[in-house]
Amino acid sequence: MLDEAQQVLDWPFPRPSNGHVPHILAELREAPPCVIRIPAGAVPSRRAWLVTRYPDVTQALKDPRLSVDETLPGAPVRIQLPPGEKPSSFLRADDPEHDRLRGMVVSEFTARRVRTMGPAIERLINELLDDFESKPRPADLQDAFTRQLPTLVIARLVGVPDEESPFFVESTRVSISQGNPQRSYAAFMTMSERLRELAAERAADPKDDVMSRLAVNYMAKGELTMDELVALVRLLLIAGHETTTNQIALNVLSMLLDDELRDAVMANDGALIPQFVEEALRFWSISQDGILRMALEDMELGGVQMKKGDAVVISIPSANHDESKFPDPGHIDVHRDTHGHMQWGNGPHYCTGAPLARLEMQLAVKILFQRFPTLKLAIDKPDGLFRRETVFHGVYELPVTW
Repeated sequence: MLDEAQQVLDWPFPRPSNGHVPHILAELREAPPCVIRIPAGAVPSRRAWLVTRYPDVTQALKDPRLSVDETLPGAPVRIQLPPGEKPSSFLRADDPEHDRLRGMVVSEFTARRVRTMGPAIERLINELLDDFESKPRPADLQDAFTRQLPTLVIARLVGVPDEESPFFVESTRVSISQGNPQRSYAAFMTMSERLRELAAERAADPKDDVMSRLAVNYMAKGELTMDELVALVRLLLIAGHETTTNQIALNVLSMLLDDELRDAVMANDGALIPQFVEEALRFWSISQDGILRMALEDMELGGVQMKKGDAVVISIPSANHDESKFPDPGHIDVHRDTHGHMQWGNGPHYCTGAPLARLEMQLAVKILFQRFPTLKLAIDKPDGLFRRETVFHGVYELPVTW
């Protein structure tokens, strides 16, 4: 039982200086789920089970006995925001609420719909790289390109003006940061209020964007409240730029650190880029410590008995580095079968925006290295680049030259 465990590990685990997944996870996979301590923040500190092995993670992500609902009494949370205000929309909701809200936006991210966005995304990439090329060297690729691309793509899709993108990027950074719940909540409220204003404008004067379609197709018919609309759009904005920004930067960094990898990926007009993107997703596993559940009933998982109300943390990085599923997981192998990696999730909460994120990542790598074949890091070692104490792994900056 959680409360009786003698050994309790402090969580989350820090990554080593090279940004790879924490070494301790390999050791923990040798045993059943262990007990960890979730730090205090918007809610008090509490104990939880940590699930690390690939089969157990697969079960945990699909098992309806494990609830994602952040509004349940005692539900574990990672971001420093009061869960009662439903800051995560359908991301932290169970069915039927999850299915209802997700169903309102899922058609915006189908593979067919995303393919139609390809030409516009290519144009945006080239525009950003034109501007990047004119900058003094060395230049910060994160600031000029890898952050700008997904931010502008998702902002335009949902209906946020380009000029307001920096505001939402900074608001997101503070909202999901760790260590200062009051500051996080203030940024969250400021962002939400601006989205509320934009939603009201779209309701009165609809445009060709997600916010307008939600207002016209659902809110006007009484099927969606203004609070729900704001939460939906906020989730799309945060998930659409925060994760993709960091993953694109890490994809680029992977190629800058390994000339053989870069040559293999870019050979034959980038034929291996799709495989590389999926393998880099597995390797870096940026969703590092924000996947939480709560047991709705007594149950067994991974060889331990969990009680109703127990908190459960699901380790995506550990599952993605489980040697029983991915042999020699500690390096990027573009010829590896990455089918089943967990970075997109699994089960009913599989990432809604995966088709769009994939397209952005693939086009970003291809066009960047085709236009800048001599691109290289402008520092000797990348150790100081990696973000610390964040829900999503990534880099602070990416200094490069060419």
